Amino acid sequence: MPDSDQPAAAPQPASRLGRESLNLPNLITISRFVLALILFGLIDAGGYWLASAGLFVFAASTDWLDGYLARKYGQVTVLGRILDPFVDKIIVGGTFLFLLEKNGTAESGAAVQSGVTAWMVIVVIGREMFVSSLRGFLEQQGKDFSASFSGKAKMMLQCVAVTASLLSLSTQLQWPWLPLVRDVLLWAAVGVTVWSGMVYIRRAVTLLGKD
Repeated sequence: MPDSDQPAAAPQPASRLGRESLNLPNLITISRFVLALILFGLIDAGGYWLASAGLFVFAASTDWLDGYLARKYGQVTVLGRILDPFVDKIIVGGTFLFLLEKNGTAESGAAVQSGVTAWMVIVVIGREMFVSSLRGFLEQQGKDFSASFSGKAKMMLQCVAVTASLLSLSTQLQWPWLPLVRDVLLWAAVGVTVWSGMVYIRRAVTLLGKD
């Protein structure tokens, strides 16, 4: 799965919005946004944890598809370059927020634990906001600030951790080891998120230092 921070390199699109924006890759991106809204509704309603986990995995996995099609058929557009990272951040950040709300809530007479804490949400969303702002500033200076391996690793681990959190809320899965695995994955995702942010900061300092 490509990093949500930046779409993969492709032929530069024209700097305008037109009919070329109505293509299959962008429709897939828009459909991923719709799926995210449905996912948030399922999480908020509670009880549909297996369906929520499956929907999250499906929605997140389509991220590589729109980028692949856009590059293969030369359909990279301005709209796509804006929507793709935005939708990816909505899916991951939004799911973390809704899971935070479900941490310690009562469901079917018992308290459920998502494992997500407020600190995790702050780190995940704060990192995305900071790196996005940093990228916008550097690209205005004409500098290349494309995605790195750390960003891809961050996105992958976050998705795995979110899936484990959703599965751990299901009463149908009687796996005593799942909460521990969930917590390890969540904290590992937070750690990689911080590490990835530091990598981008170091790259930014290096790029600015060249001036």
